[in-house]
Amino acid sequence: MNNDEFRAWSRRAADWGADYRDTLRERPVRPALSPGAIFRSIEASPPETAEPMDRIFADFEAKIVPGMTHWQHPRFFAYFPANAAPVSVVAEYLVSAMAAQCMLWQTSPAATELETRTVDWMRQALGLPDEFSGVIQDSASSATLAAVLTMRERALDWQGNKQGLAGQARVRVYSSDQVHTSIDRAIWVAGIGEENLVRIPVAGRFRAMDTSALDAAIISDREAGMLPAGIIASVGGTSTGGTDDIAAVAAVAKRHGLYLHVDAAWAGSAMICPEYRHFWSGVEEADSVVFNPHKWLGAQFDCSIQFIRQPEDLVRTLAIKPEFLKTHGHDGIINYSEWTVPLGRRFRALKLWFLLRAHGLEGLRTMIRNHVTWSEGLAARLAREADFEIVTEPMLSLFSFRHRAGVDPDEHNLRLVNAINDDGRIYLTQTRVDGRVAIRFQAGQFEATAADVDAAFGVVTEIARGLA
Repeated sequence: MNNDEFRAWSRRAADWGADYRDTLRERPVRPALSPGAIFRSIEASPPETAEPMDRIFADFEAKIVPGMTHWQHPRFFAYFPANAAPVSVVAEYLVSAMAAQCMLWQTSPAATELETRTVDWMRQALGLPDEFSGVIQDSASSATLAAVLTMRERALDWQGNKQGLAGQARVRVYSSDQVHTSIDRAIWVAGIGEENLVRIPVAGRFRAMDTSALDAAIISDREAGMLPAGIIASVGGTSTGGTDDIAAVAAVAKRHGLYLHVDAAWAGSAMICPEYRHFWSGVEEADSVVFNPHKWLGAQFDCSIQFIRQPEDLVRTLAIKPEFLKTHGHDGIINYSEWTVPLGRRFRALKLWFLLRAHGLEGLRTMIRNHVTWSEGLAARLAREADFEIVTEPMLSLFSFRHRAGVDPDEHNLRLVNAINDDGRIYLTQTRVDGRVAIRFQAGQFEATAADVDAAFGVVTEIARGLA
């Protein structure tokens, strides 16, 4: 592809993207396909000779797009959002065109320095104290892994990376069962082992960790010769929005000298609104906090910010400095590859900079407040229907419900969520609450409207009653 062709196809791709956004409401949110259909439509062997771009693009439109789940659809109410505000997409065009490897300051000074500035903008926007600094990770999974490795190393007096875990006391980490499964994976990858992730019982509307049980578990483990290392608290857990009392958990962590990591991957975005910050009261006492601007804030995936109280501990855990990665003649610079598990780094800060400038904090606050209001309204409407029950009350814009029908309520509600998703007008997911099936709803798509959330009420009640 020569430069003229590159220019023409770049314009065509941009036009296609705008047309795609314009037509999303006309598409089913999730494709009605059987597994293997797309695979069978793709040639079994790679091409020996070059093919024209017209043919490639036509196949993209004919074979790939119909098989996509449309995460930018305004009626995507499943999982959590993975938003990509249009201005963020434009920034990603520029990042892709430059294709910079931003692992060190010297490999792209502007990328490093913009990251430092935009992360601090977000710190201010969330109301975090100025002793926190931060780094843009690819996802909350990587941020949590970095936190778990740091708490492990700190507990082992910085000998884990050097000596390994064999022969050491068993390292213990504490959380509730409301945290994301990325915590389990971090425990696996860090070599701590699943049996050493201690699940603390939960209670109350927001399924918060019982801090008395947490305190007792830490004391018991120490008496048994184990090595408590850290606590992972949740703000807005994936299943139903499980949220710990961060101030109370922080007090336990401080009393026992443990590292505290707060996972606010989804709900953290809402903390740009001061009226929601009570959900993480005490967060200023944490050692690290993660939230994903690529979820609710509108930055295109991937863009996860990890705030750290003592970055020197993170760097001590992760930094490796061979001669070819040193920046000679400059002191006081930041090489963000020393703050992350991967060495390679994309220029993630640019889309966040574009997003914050194009929408402003007040524009983003309005979006989040609308989503919360609309979701609360939908929960109230369903609660007034005799054949529906609200299982978990709204936590911000997330709640769960159940339809009362059928001999087997679990089987009926699984059939219901599958029928809703096969219908294609909206997209929901299920979970289990106290062992029973419930259906999750969350409003969070960047371009959703009140009418889209209202439409969800009609679709859910229509299909539920049709099944019953």
